Amino acid sequence: MESNFTKEQQYLKARKKVEEIKGFYTHLIVFVVIMPVIIYINLRFVPQFHWFWFSLVGWGMGVFFHWFGVMGMDKLGLGKDWEERKVKEFMNKDTKH
Repeated sequence: MESNFTKEQQYLKARKKVEEIKGFYTHLIVFVVIMPVIIYINLRFVPQFHWFWFSLVGWGMGVFFHWFGVMGMDKLGLGKDWEERKVKEFMNKDTKH
């Protein structure tokens, strides 16, 4: 009975992760669609001052931190098992020399 509970927990955790990833991609798509509109409005009506950079950088940072929050250190190669992998890598190098 306990294994079913564990499987259910795994399913709920995986489901939550999928929802987080879906939320990130929705955020990214909205950013990619809306930013050109903001740039167009800026360059069409106030071409002498490029204020769209504030939106681009600010919102871009938001998208980056959203990505980082969802994907975490794993995508940078620094996940939970990074230390263990590095230790094994160095041990393998030492045994080859």
